[in-house]
Amino acid sequence: MRRGVITRGVARTIGIVVVAWLVAVWGPQGGCDELGGKLPNVVLFFVDNLGHGDLGCTGSLLHRTPRIDQLAREGLRLTSFYSASGVCTPSRAALLTGCYPRRVGMHESDTGGAVLQPVAAKGLHPDEETMAEVLKAAGYATGIFGKWHLGDQPAFLPTRQGFDAFLGIPYSDDMTPREGRPWPELPLLQGEQVIEAPVDRNLLARRCTEAAVDFIKTHADRPFFLYLPHPMPGSTAHPFASEAFRGKSANGPYGDSVEELDWATGAVLDALDRHALANDTIVIWTSDNGAPRRNPPQGSCAPYQGHGYDTSEGAMRMPCLVRWPGRIRAGSECDALTSTMDLLPTLAAFAGAPLPTRAIDGHDIRHILCGDPTVVTSRSPWDRVGFGYYRLGQLQAVRAGPWRLDLPLEEKYVTLGKRCEPAPLALYDVAHDVGQEHEQAAAHPEIVASLLLLAEAIRGEIGDVDRPGRGERTAGTVRDPTPLSAHK
Repeated sequence: MRRGVITRGVARTIGIVVVAWLVAVWGPQGGCDELGGKLPNVVLFFVDNLGHGDLGCTGSLLHRTPRIDQLAREGLRLTSFYSASGVCTPSRAALLTGCYPRRVGMHESDTGGAVLQPVAAKGLHPDEETMAEVLKAAGYATGIFGKWHLGDQPAFLPTRQGFDAFLGIPYSDDMTPREGRPWPELPLLQGEQVIEAPVDRNLLARRCTEAAVDFIKTHADRPFFLYLPHPMPGSTAHPFASEAFRGKSANGPYGDSVEELDWATGAVLDALDRHALANDTIVIWTSDNGAPRRNPPQGSCAPYQGHGYDTSEGAMRMPCLVRWPGRIRAGSECDALTSTMDLLPTLAAFAGAPLPTRAIDGHDIRHILCGDPTVVTSRSPWDRVGFGYYRLGQLQAVRAGPWRLDLPLEEKYVTLGKRCEPAPLALYDVAHDVGQEHEQAAAHPEIVASLLLLAEAIRGEIGDVDRPGRGERTAGTVRDPTPLSAHK
């Protein structure tokens, strides 16, 4: 069909036919909806506090990441992929439940902070159905090796949320005893048992990777879900790395940590190859939030504005690579608006598993992952409902299509301690003006009005400051929480 032959007067009538034709011609490669009865394995990397610009495939000139870059060459790069939060606990809750953190009560800690601290009385509610539980019910073996951070009391541990195996730490790597923080040394858990305290943080990436490789070997003859939330580069001002990588990068300890993550990625990819599983495995690689502001600077959120821990593009717009040979186009990119919340419903669809019985916010994006990324079928479901940027419990911005609207707020949270400052309305085309150099609210009042309506709909369902949402649920709580060392 030649460009320009469809006039405005007939576009509405012919549009349906055009879309149907595009779906037929450019639909999922190899039939993403037709898996021949074979369930795909899933390997999900979810690293900690790594910025968009910290990988070779996203522009870094400091970090050597050939194995991660391999995923970009062999799969799809999602260039408008968002975490649901700029900080750890809520971003992990959203990934595993497919929900805005505020919907499941995980947008704040039990003390009103941004993330759960050790010995917290709060955690992800046991009634929430996680990605692990959804896939486990479909026959998957499930394992997590890395950082949990959704509650450290027994009722909230990964083994109570659908995971068969767990080796890792229950919260962030910077949560070690110091003045004003009386909790115990950082523990390493296997299952629900503390096996080491304090854990040697320099060895965490290596130990979690070795456990993941063993998990692949053990479950090579059945479908598995391998979740690798590496606690690196981490939350400390001085990231850790094993001796083989320490002092070897061009970017100090942070770069050493990133390059060890690349090794860890390669070790898992090699394990898939050894067991002839690469073609049967969906590999997803992303980060929980952007690199935080440090002095001197360490991680990079380029080309986006801002840093981790807020609602900037740099904090929430993440690198995301997805590989599935024969199903997802190698070397492709797609700028459709997507989110960590989409992974649960999408993987459930691939596995033929029912969705959680409770409402979720993510969307099935199989058409984006497996289709031609240049055509109309790659448009995002978020364009219809809007994607909300929350800091703690406050809605601060909304995006649909290429447009991001920073909401006008008399008291906008500007710190994780809820210090407030007024914030003006601002509109940016973050698909094309990724550095947000051109504010366009005055030029596009109709887009502003549309996005304000979407923001109001999000508030009604998910809530806002001093305004409960009709779809909100509570987090889990326990009485008299005790340190993990007491649970040995």
